[in-house]
Amino acid sequence: MSRRSRSSEGARRLPRRGIVLGLALLALAAPRAARARGHLLDGPRAAGLVGERYDGYAVVRGAAPADVAALVAKVNAERRAVYEQRAKSEKVPVEAIGKIYAAQIMSSAPAGPWVLSQSGQWTRK
Repeated sequence: MSRRSRSSEGARRLPRRGIVLGLALLALAAPRAARARGHLLDGPRAAGLVGERYDGYAVVRGAAPADVAALVAKVNAERRAVYEQRAKSEKVPVEAIGKIYAAQIMSSAPAGPWVLSQSGQWTRK
């Protein structure tokens, strides 16, 4: 094969690789968006007003101000949308995806937030 035909063959593959890379990045964008919104909870988590549950959702601890409760509801709605999309594409239950993301959320959260286990016990990270 000549040098010219190899280079033209590589040129034809490049756009396909670019498309595949673009789709992969797009698939990663939704989970990142959900986690980015979760960082808005860092302050309330540090204050002990919000905790993270074993299933990938945030939860208000005790009596929290209405704006904190609204923020938790908004973050959870966004997380649920991501979990549902991922569950559909992976053909697995939404709950399984939530538990996977719960581990990722907690690994990226700063030290100190409260975590609610499946047994109902609160512990600190």
